[in-house]
Amino acid sequence: MGDTVAVFGAYGHTGRFVVAELRDRGYVPILSGRDPEKLWEMAAGTGLGVRPASVDDPASLDRAVAGAAAVINCAGPFAATAAPVVEAALRAGIPYVDVAAEIEANVDTFAGFADRARAARTVVVPAMAFFGGLGDLLATAAMGDWVAADEAHVAYALSSWHPTASTRAAGTVSRQRRNGRRVRYTGGRLEYHDEELPTFQWHFPAPVGARTVVGEFSMADVVTIPSHLSIPEVRTQLTVEATRDLSAPDTPAPTAVDARGRSSQTFLVDVVVTADGVRRRATAGGQDIYAISAPLAVEAVHRLLTGQSKGIGVVSAGAAFDAPDFLRCLSAHLSFDCDAGGGR
Repeated sequence: MGDTVAVFGAYGHTGRFVVAELRDRGYVPILSGRDPEKLWEMAAGTGLGVRPASVDDPASLDRAVAGAAAVINCAGPFAATAAPVVEAALRAGIPYVDVAAEIEANVDTFAGFADRARAARTVVVPAMAFFGGLGDLLATAAMGDWVAADEAHVAYALSSWHPTASTRAAGTVSRQRRNGRRVRYTGGRLEYHDEELPTFQWHFPAPVGARTVVGEFSMADVVTIPSHLSIPEVRTQLTVEATRDLSAPDTPAPTAVDARGRSSQTFLVDVVVTADGVRRRATAGGQDIYAISAPLAVEAVHRLLTGQSKGIGVVSAGAAFDAPDFLRCLSAHLSFDCDAGGGR
């Protein structure tokens, strides 16, 4: 295939998975990021190009994406990196994809670049990752032929959550931006509040079964799903064990257990949409929430570059792609089931 794809934040935890996935798919990654030493260390013996760049130096970002067919931004916190890298992509006239899980950063991308990306006739896909992208694809698949629903629930069952340093940094930035408040999507809009989060039982499909979850543990899905689906209530919930891991200051970073660098963490994402009392469900399961972001992002780039996408401007995964087909194409990485047609 030979197309080059710039990867900003290439030496980060998720960035390394993305670079490996690009190479597996026949693309040529350009390694970019702010630390030249880490980039050259990563590139040693690979023949890959290295282009150091910094978000406060637009010219360096232009050099990083020059000649590339697309750019994938893997460098958080995205509150700081998304806008400068989107700007560089727009100047170059190439698609932009990121793996941002930060709610406010994704809101900013949708709000700040919708008109400009459309005018440039290019595509910006934020949150093309485990949080934000996968849930949106599943919700879109579950909707099937529905044009609207009353509510959508995205329930995450994680066997554990060993957060990376970038995840912790992004969480700190998000808390600061919302002054420590919590956020939810209700009544057709994002709402900030100080209420305690509820806990309840969620009945995941077998083999996970009933698990205690923290409700309204809002993730990027509360931005991506309502961006194109008419659903006034979008709630995400996470198993309590994972929330404890994430909040504990001494939870270690992920540890690789296989040749691909994945951790032993497993996940099941269960999406239920309801309209007039009728429920539809779509689920996906796999290993390592960071690793799975790579095939999600790279499949998105592949479809953008091969004419398998819908629309221009800033679009979420579910708006840009045929959701059931996209998820089926990731069968080497994900299980996928859907009761609205188009499932496994």
